[in-house]
Amino acid sequence: MSRSSSRTSLAVVGAATALAVLTACGGSGDDTSAAGSDGKPVSITFWGWAKGSKEVVDAFNASHTNIKVVYEEIPSGNAGGYAKISNAVKAGNAPDLVSIEYPQLPEYVSQGALQDIGQYFTEDIRKKLLPQAVELTTLGGKNWAVPFDASPQSFYYRKDLFEKYGVEVPKTWDDFRKAAEKVKKADGKARIGTFFPDDPTTFQAMAWQAGAQWYKPEGDTWKVNTTDAATEKVAGYWQGLLDDDLIRANASFSPEWTNSLKNGGTVGYLGAAWGAGVLKGTLPEQSGKWAVAPMPSWDGKPASGMLGGSTFAVTKNSKKAGAAVEFATWMSTTEEGIKARIESGTSSAFPAAASLRPVAKKAFDADFYGGQDIYRVFGDAATSIGPDWSWGPTTGTTNTTMKDQFGKVASGGTTIEEAVKAGHDATVAELKKRGLKVEDAG
Repeated sequence: MSRSSSRTSLAVVGAATALAVLTACGGSGDDTSAAGSDGKPVSITFWGWAKGSKEVVDAFNASHTNIKVVYEEIPSGNAGGYAKISNAVKAGNAPDLVSIEYPQLPEYVSQGALQDIGQYFTEDIRKKLLPQAVELTTLGGKNWAVPFDASPQSFYYRKDLFEKYGVEVPKTWDDFRKAAEKVKKADGKARIGTFFPDDPTTFQAMAWQAGAQWYKPEGDTWKVNTTDAATEKVAGYWQGLLDDDLIRANASFSPEWTNSLKNGGTVGYLGAAWGAGVLKGTLPEQSGKWAVAPMPSWDGKPASGMLGGSTFAVTKNSKKAGAAVEFATWMSTTEEGIKARIESGTSSAFPAAASLRPVAKKAFDADFYGGQDIYRVFGDAATSIGPDWSWGPTTGTTNTTMKDQFGKVASGGTTIEEAVKAGHDATVAELKKRGLKVEDAG
């Protein structure tokens, strides 16, 4: 881990401790053995929504006698899953283990919804995982979740149409704009990619890639700036693409977006590693026509942010933290866990555990990408993820506000820059509302 990232982690707990938020976290974890006092297997509950989760649970239960996992599929986080988890924690009947994405983790920690799993999440486990992923789950020197996957950005493109139109795969954002112009000139109905007005996380990942730092804890104060120079550069760039009609503006994974991909109206997708499975499942008739390239960067050097990615966290209500972490670790660090998820045919997991990427590569049928070694692209991208980004305890407010404002961008009701500024203002207001010290740097 970078020295600056370690300082960030310590500062997070400093900022939260001012209100005794994090110090109140955590359940007692009384019964952490893998077998009950009656000698029967410990039964733990797990809530998640990622594709392949049921198959993973089935594989674990079939191969383990000391722990039995009861799985419940819940809506994806922002579609109601997070609300369900929060309500269950408040009611005192939360499951033992839950799936939480990296951006939402600090918010759950600050609310006291999770427990520190450091005594079970040992250094031997941590050193198997991508350092940036471990850093995102480490707050104040405490471990709050087991990283499952990493989600570095990549550029998916229609190789056949790029060749037809004479378009080179862009290495820089300047190249990307030139490629967008060439695609539009070759086919007036085609565009190189899409701005997702319903998904601020894609924009955030690109700001991260550019070197932005939205949340920066210093001592007991949160320094907030979602409008720094790096972010403004990204916002201005994408506003220019929209103004010049070089990209589409469709909701992510909407029928409009999907149909545009199907008919060749959209020939590229700036997504994450998990997007490999999305495209494969959405466009089976286009097998062999797609390829994956590194994300364009500002200077042509490898650089990536993270777009999503999931972890497994133990709720404060759980009395079986040891068993829950054992299962989470099995899902994240064993060949059997990764194979069960990917061989379900519904996932293209890119593990945070580097040693499992060859297993994931073998389990994922890459014929859709012409047999390309897409996991090598993802691996190179993962090592280039900027280490100095941290999420704050009010990410939900930031994202909700930006999503509302991004929805007005496509119609010309506002600009990306103005939408991001609105997100900044809402973030600062929410932090103050929660009684946290804030330095408004925007």
